[in-house]
Amino acid sequence: MAVEEEGLRVFQSVKIKIGEAKNLPTYPGPNKMRDCYCTVNLDQEEVFRTKVVEKSLCPFYGEDFYCEIPRSFRHLSFYIFDRDVFRRDSIIGKVAIQKEDLQRYHNRDTWFQLQHVDADSEVQGKVHLELRLSEVITDSGAICHKLATRILECQGLPIVNGQCDPYATVTLAGPCRSEAKKTKVKKKTNNPQFDEVFYFEVTRPCSYSRKSHFDFEDEGVDKLEIRVDLWNASNLKFGDEFLGELRVPLKVLRQSSPHEAWYFLQPRDNGSKSLKPGDLGSLRLNVVYTEDHVFSSDYYSPLRDLLLRSADVEPVSASAAHILGEVCREKQEAAIPLVRLFLHYGRVVPFISAIASAEVRRTQDPNTIFRGNSLTSKCIDETMKLAGMQYLHVTLKPAIEEICQSHKPCEIDPVRLKDGESLESNMENLRQFVDRVFSVITKSGVSCPTVMCDIFFSLREAAAKRFQDDLDVRYTAVSSFIFLRFFAPAILSPNLFQLTPHHTDPQTSRTLTLVSKTIQTLGSLSKSKSASFKESYMAAFYEFFNEQKYADAVKNFLDLISSSGRRDPKSVQQPILLKEGFMIKRAQGRKRFGMKNFKKRWFRLTNHEFTYQKSKGDPPLCSIPIENILAVEPLEEESFKMKNMFQVVQPERALYIQANNCVEAKAWIDILTKVSQCNQKRLAVYHPSAYLNGHWLCCRASSDTAPGCSPCTGGLPANIQLDIDGDRETERIYSLFSSYMSKLEKMQGRFFITEPPGEPRCTD
Repeated sequence: MAVEEEGLRVFQSVKIKIGEAKNLPTYPGPNKMRDCYCTVNLDQEEVFRTKVVEKSLCPFYGEDFYCEIPRSFRHLSFYIFDRDVFRRDSIIGKVAIQKEDLQRYHNRDTWFQLQHVDADSEVQGKVHLELRLSEVITDSGAICHKLATRILECQGLPIVNGQCDPYATVTLAGPCRSEAKKTKVKKKTNNPQFDEVFYFEVTRPCSYSRKSHFDFEDEGVDKLEIRVDLWNASNLKFGDEFLGELRVPLKVLRQSSPHEAWYFLQPRDNGSKSLKPGDLGSLRLNVVYTEDHVFSSDYYSPLRDLLLRSADVEPVSASAAHILGEVCREKQEAAIPLVRLFLHYGRVVPFISAIASAEVRRTQDPNTIFRGNSLTSKCIDETMKLAGMQYLHVTLKPAIEEICQSHKPCEIDPVRLKDGESLESNMENLRQFVDRVFSVITKSGVSCPTVMCDIFFSLREAAAKRFQDDLDVRYTAVSSFIFLRFFAPAILSPNLFQLTPHHTDPQTSRTLTLVSKTIQTLGSLSKSKSASFKESYMAAFYEFFNEQKYADAVKNFLDLISSSGRRDPKSVQQPILLKEGFMIKRAQGRKRFGMKNFKKRWFRLTNHEFTYQKSKGDPPLCSIPIENILAVEPLEEESFKMKNMFQVVQPERALYIQANNCVEAKAWIDILTKVSQCNQKRLAVYHPSAYLNGHWLCCRASSDTAPGCSPCTGGLPANIQLDIDGDRETERIYSLFSSYMSKLEKMQGRFFITEPPGEPRCTD
């Protein structure tokens, strides 16, 4: 979400590394240790919380946090809390960085001294105030002056204990007077609309004169001020909470009357003593705050069009996108906005295919294919991160949660074994975890997002064409990304991929490290796997996985995800089992006088065909080629008074099937839709109810060949559901070109100097 600012859209984001705290004050108890956590706050709104580090005065957090900031703010604050089991957690101290100062600390590890916190200093929000001074002539002809103070509204007040019921007190204060009035309480809002006016008598009646009413020195008006205090009406016995105050001297009316302005709320000075610097300890932070100022879309059309043509430029190294990757200091700088822009406009697959093919042509050794930190590798990494996050969660999260919750010992290094642990038992625990993770990965191929499948298809084709004598290169080209750069890092550091909320504990972290190493080696399909490990204990443990079934499972998985989702799944020559299980089907009426009853059958789906038989292992009773599946849609319950039914529509008839439950029904619909989505004759409309007793129950049409009456659902939800702003990404790319302009000019100079005679010049 962008903040509008003078015709521009301003996108704000912040990336924070919370390192550690040190020298926190001791707890006033016998053990003196504390259980501390850190929060990240926009003003006073908490947006992130670290894990609790127990029994430490120098807690290490090591947590990363990124967010888009959808609103304006004044301070980025960090609070260190001490957890209390029996009472409300207490605040030890805070770090508050003004928005204007964030660039001073940009991307630098910095130690900040913790500051004292009290309720009267924790304020946020602003008040819209109007002051008007008027002359009032009494019946006797005397004149006095009255001040009209109008509280219009407030914005951005803090939420206190989950609620905000604000009201304001308005006080006219001076050396010898204090007169207060109060607004109504506004329930359940931190942006209250008051629009209330309060009148105060400023000067005593005096004999009428034409003297300007701004000249009040004799009455001491310059010493008067309006004070507005904001409060949260609380039902607690401790009283209402102070939200902030503002003070406006009446002398502002000398410049203009009426006077109208927005005022930020300020803390109340209650004379409390502040602790000496260092008494509360310090906190190490690394903060990267970014603002993207984005113009209207037409400003970016020339650059955007130039970038989107990159995949069609020959050679691709002369394209604008590739040149950006060459001039940037880090390839990832260029890859992030490029991938997001190309994803937004549906051009990421052609671009990555083009740069990947160029890189493969430059590669001499198939064993080093895609092993460097090239623009290709960084772009594919970023695409997997964006397009594959849901796939990663669906595939890995249950298994990761099981490992985290079980706390089974899995240490297999004899040197690290704890007293009482058995090496054999630990090996068995680890083997079970590896088998569990390996199984969910290799069975997840059908869920791999289409855009990733398309990219893997292009990698496989380019590698196989370049190294025709190496039969394994079509696998290693894909496994170097899906295993090495996608699954293995997520297993190793699940918190970075939102698979766990925080860092795992040391024992679980060690288990995940061992699982990640093993999965990475299994996926690499290297010929001498034991030599892949530096540690002898890992080589010994890997003996469990030397069976051929593991290599076959990896190859089947890689075959499936590298058979492009928009191409015929049968392009994979070997049939791959995708799903199987018992369901109930209704007879299709292939026999003219046959009974159309319901029977339990064993169903089996491969990338080639959908079959059913009496029992598992029996010969098929019916086989439906994948290319004959025209639609897969739910069937309305009213058709047969049965739940969890769906239909597989073929050219001549529909097969009606009942799954065991709603989850299974959805799983079958999803997977059947995915394998058939490339069929050229897929239907656009279908009948949501069955054809019974000579007509369709949904539209009452009498012909069994009548066209459908409802649009097909389109099957699976979109593989990528991203909130990408194309103009924002183009602005980022423009900023990169601008910041590397000197390097770009040098590159342009070299290009024109070394250009062969007669060759066309690149005007990009």
